[in-house]
Amino acid sequence: MKKILAFVALICLIGISGCTPVEEGIYKEGTYYGTATDNYGGETNTATAIVYVDASGVIKSVTLDTTYVKDGVVTTKKSLGNEYGMKGVSASKGTIAGGAEWFEQVANLEKKIVSEQGLDWLVWSDTDKTVTDSVSGVTIKINALVEAANNAINQAK
Repeated sequence: MKKILAFVALICLIGISGCTPVEEGIYKEGTYYGTATDNYGGETNTATAIVYVDASGVIKSVTLDTTYVKDGVVTTKKSLGNEYGMKGVSASKGTIAGGAEWFEQVANLEKKIVSEQGLDWLVWSDTDKTVTDSVSGVTIKINALVEAANNAINQAK
């Protein structure tokens, strides 16, 4: 009998917790795209952002990337994965133990934008607005990525 009561209580708790209202966001539902010019290392590339907002107005996903020319072929930094070769550079800065590839660092930025529901939390560490300590696990310049994300998010307001 005690097992049955415990089981019924568990089912009730699950039912009650499943009925809690969904948090309402401040954005319009949809998928939004933003771009920004990324000038770095003598190259001009395009930073891109895709922001998905669900029916409750909450940012559910952010996808960031940057075009890149490698050996004369236009690709993206994210699609290069480990071949981009950022891990050693980031390891030498001493802030990420063992270093992190470009796509891994960008994933941290994407997660932060989703968890904070935008970019209002961002504080720049330099006057050129290229470096920040606001995102754990990120040593790359993110100004163009932030601009692209901001352009997409502003469309959702």
